[in-house]
Amino acid sequence: MSSTTPAPQAPTKADLIEEFAALGAAYFQDFAAVAARHGLTSVQAKALAVLVRTPVPMRGLADALVCDASNVTGLVDRLEVRGLVRREVSAVDRRIKIVVATEAGADAIRAVRDDMQTTHEALDLLDDQERTVLYDLLTRLRPVLEQSG
Repeated sequence: MSSTTPAPQAPTKADLIEEFAALGAAYFQDFAAVAARHGLTSVQAKALAVLVRTPVPMRGLADALVCDASNVTGLVDRLEVRGLVRREVSAVDRRIKIVVATEAGADAIRAVRDDMQTTHEALDLLDDQERTVLYDLLTRLRPVLEQSG
C-alpha cells in the first residue's frame, strides 16, 4: 500500500496580494524610520528615490508620489534648500521645471537604503539563486504595476 502526499497547492492571487501588502507595509515602515534618522520625511526620501532614477517635471513628481501638484512645490523647495535637488528649465518648454537629484541627493537616498537593516536582514535570508529569481519576478511585475498607477 503506497501513500502519496498531495502536491502543494499554488498560492492564490489573494494569497500573493496579501503577501505584497504585508511586505510593502513592512518595507515602508523600515524606509520611513530610516529616512527620519537621516533627517528626511518619508515623502522627501521617496521623491529622492524617484529622482535618482530619472529627472522629472514637477507634475511627473506629483504623479509618482501620488499627491497634488501644489504639494510638490513645498517639497522640492525644502529639498532644494538642503542641496538635495535642483530645478532646471525644460529644453522643450521653458515653462516646465524639471527636478533633478544632485549628487548629495543621490548620496542621501543611498545612505537611507544602506541603513535599512530590517530589509537587509530579510534579503539576507535568500541565497544568490533565490535573489536572482526574486529579482527576475519583480522586474517582470513592476512595469505592469507602475503602468496601472
